[in-house]
Amino acid sequence: MIARPTFQDVEQAANRIARYVHRTPIITSAYLDAATGSSVFLKAENLQKVGAFKARGATNAVLSLSGGDATRGVVTDSSGNHGQAVAYACSIAGIAATVVMPDHAPGVKVDAVKGYGAKVVFCAQSERAATVEELVGQNGYTLVHAFDDPLVIAGQATATLELLSQVDDLDVIIAPIGGGGLLSGASIVASQSGVEVIGAEPSLVDDAYRSLRDGVRHGPTGEISVGDGLLTGIGELPFEILHAAQRSVLTVSDDDILSAMRIIAQRIKLVVEPSGAAGVAVLLKYASEFKGRRVGVILSGGNVDLARFAT
Repeated sequence: MIARPTFQDVEQAANRIARYVHRTPIITSAYLDAATGSSVFLKAENLQKVGAFKARGATNAVLSLSGGDATRGVVTDSSGNHGQAVAYACSIAGIAATVVMPDHAPGVKVDAVKGYGAKVVFCAQSERAATVEELVGQNGYTLVHAFDDPLVIAGQATATLELLSQVDDLDVIIAPIGGGGLLSGASIVASQSGVEVIGAEPSLVDDAYRSLRDGVRHGPTGEISVGDGLLTGIGELPFEILHAAQRSVLTVSDDDILSAMRIIAQRIKLVVEPSGAAGVAVLLKYASEFKGRRVGVILSGGNVDLARFAT
């Protein structure tokens, strides 16, 4: 069993990565407030280094590597944002990085990974873990897992640590969930203040919703959603953290997500990828559950091809 990160680990991560990541702003919207009957505070992680919150966890993990592990190089698998984050973190640390990416990964994310100097290895979606295992065996690489890693989760949790320092008296935080690193990190931090934490997940890939509902970790559905960053099944460590804290997930359709993206672009003037808009989609769909409350929503990323975004 992997050790669960603590609140003290999150504080240490915040100090470790402070020089290398942005303290992202809080954006408010009179439109969202009126549409939901709540006070909404958007944590703009789409403006983070590499365009996503993933920079936090990857940087914390890479900067924590021992000399020997760093020398052998790093490998990870990712549909895009975590791969970019690991490539970025390795570039600032002077460490070689290899990123295993699925064949369907968006071109903008592939180009970004390569832009940070990492090597990309493509494979089928179902072969990602096996391909990483093979590369580790062949080359002795150190794996920086996207979410089943306490250092990564502690780094992701710094987004919520910042949010709670920027906005007083929040009642609830909504964050997207794929593997669960961001949401489990949010749960660790929010537990210190009693703030509720809710996950946002596409209904086509609802393994996290079913896992936390049933108390048993379910595997991925195998479906494809417009929220490509949320296709990964919930990880073992995030599940343990979220289940122990009795957190829950709300699901939204792909149309809900696209509608939220459109509203964020038209009303708030931010470019957010589908995965990053899932939290706003949940807020809008289940507005009655949040009425009269102070709600923090983490916009997890903004890495979307602009031609596809326009359509």
